[in-house]
Amino acid sequence: MLTLIKNVEIFAPESLGRKDVLIAASKILTIEDEINLPENSEVTIVDGSGNYLVPGFIDAHVHIAGAGGEGGPASRTPELLLSDMLMAGVTTVVGCLGTDGFTRSVESVLMKVKALRAEGVSAWMYTGAYQVPTPSITGDFARDIALIEEVIGVGEVALSDHRSSGPTIDELIRIAGHARVAGMISGSAGIVNIHLGDAKDPFRPIYQAVEKSELTFRQFFPTHINRNDYIFEDAKTYGLKGYVDITTSSYPYYQDEEIKPATAVRLLLEAGVPIEHITFTSDACGSLPGFDPVTGELVTMETGLPASNLVELRDAVLTEKIPLETALKVVTSNPAQILKLKSKGKIQPGMDADLLILDKDFKIVSMFAMGKLVIEDGVLLKKGTYER
Repeated sequence: MLTLIKNVEIFAPESLGRKDVLIAASKILTIEDEINLPENSEVTIVDGSGNYLVPGFIDAHVHIAGAGGEGGPASRTPELLLSDMLMAGVTTVVGCLGTDGFTRSVESVLMKVKALRAEGVSAWMYTGAYQVPTPSITGDFARDIALIEEVIGVGEVALSDHRSSGPTIDELIRIAGHARVAGMISGSAGIVNIHLGDAKDPFRPIYQAVEKSELTFRQFFPTHINRNDYIFEDAKTYGLKGYVDITTSSYPYYQDEEIKPATAVRLLLEAGVPIEHITFTSDACGSLPGFDPVTGELVTMETGLPASNLVELRDAVLTEKIPLETALKVVTSNPAQILKLKSKGKIQPGMDADLLILDKDFKIVSMFAMGKLVIEDGVLLKKGTYER
């Protein structure tokens, strides 16, 4: 079965102008100014007039199997719902474990990855958790990366946080070095996803690891860089050399502390940070705890949602006046390049047909995941196995 999207303005993420796109099975077959098929062709035609066609979003930090627990057993968060993922424009997720590497398992994340793939979307994962030594599936996180196709790196390893296990610089070097070699063997990113906490000078351990070894800054993927003003100021310098990931879902809850994600992109670009170094992730299904700075006691608890990426992308374009083809990179081609997701993040022949049709107000009109229509005229067509 063929699908032909007609007369749509394409941002791939670069602007291609108004064109037609032909999808065959799960792939993009061709992009032309006008595509006309024989009258007897079995083809579904989608009219894209007046809308944007963009790559499906990649959310590279999602607690797909649930997370949390800082407030006791009742504060454990539930796993990701397929419907929440799709209605956020997300066609690819990268799962992680997070704070609780004690009562939750990396195996549960792997099985959720497999479940999401079985339900028609794309998913990968990090092995490990906040803790060092970090939990794994095979008994060695590097073996996980080398042997398990779904595993593309290790993380999120906590640094500069009161919940971190305080790895030494040598331990951090060993983790990054082993992950890199395992990634080379498997052909995956082999990257280290870093949770940055509220401590002053949070990037210092990464600087020290690079200075003391043959590693580069691109071996690390630090997240939560917009969590407060002083970390964000440090990120402006760090981002000149390495990747910086902006957390989108926590901003509505911590407006007094955090830099709004859309604004953060503009400020990073003004500081000279290459757009290719910047990503958005939602931290969806993760707990968003607030701790008393004096007593260290938990005082607030929220959870993230995948839809925050779309909200902040819209604001980056409409409010911060960042060109759409630039802003789109933080949720499409950048995470695909950083994490070596070779068939993702761009609209071009041969790539996976993960496609999102947006109106000019950034509302989802239709969406394809691996070539299958999952949203049509704003209506969700696909739900998770146990969703009603």
